[in-house]
Amino acid sequence: MALPAEYGTTLADYEYSHPLLAHDGPWTLDEVMALPEDSSQRVELVDGSLIMSPIGNLRHQRLLFRIAAALDVACPPGLEALPGLNLEISGTRMLIPDFTVNVAGEEGLLLPAAQLVVAGEVLSPSNRVNDLVLKRKLYADAGIPFYLVVDPEGGEVTATMFELRAGEYVEAALSEGGVLKLERPFPVTIELSS
Repeated sequence: MALPAEYGTTLADYEYSHPLLAHDGPWTLDEVMALPEDSSQRVELVDGSLIMSPIGNLRHQRLLFRIAAALDVACPPGLEALPGLNLEISGTRMLIPDFTVNVAGEEGLLLPAAQLVVAGEVLSPSNRVNDLVLKRKLYADAGIPFYLVVDPEGGEVTATMFELRAGEYVEAALSEGGVLKLERPFPVTIELSS
């Protein structure tokens, strides 16, 4: 197959220089962790397939930072809230929640899912379905006790805290008037609007 003349070569001769394009077959966790750092997007792994999404816009980033900060201040001793860390769900699954509440003190590139108390996601057009369906299922399967979903679309930012019961997430708290008040896993009030 010939490429347009400005490329001056055939597809067979074209060399892929990006590591994502040069890869053959299913991805492993070690291969994903060896990729060069890229601050413009998130690369997650689910059973050999990569899920790529852009980093959120400024509104998204401000919102997740505000939520993570509020959670961190309210964390009891031994817990901490962090934005965007690599979460090892299993040997073939690695996700990057927008923010987490986890056991404090872990080091390294991957946090084991067993160390997580809350996985949190701020929805955006590029990740909405993944966050509401796929990640919700994967977090539940991993036994993560709480899942916090924040939706900035529409007039008012809303948030729903789900609690894991009998292997499924059920609604435990819902924001009202741009404010989320939680009693579990620990008491905290989060202002969702700036």
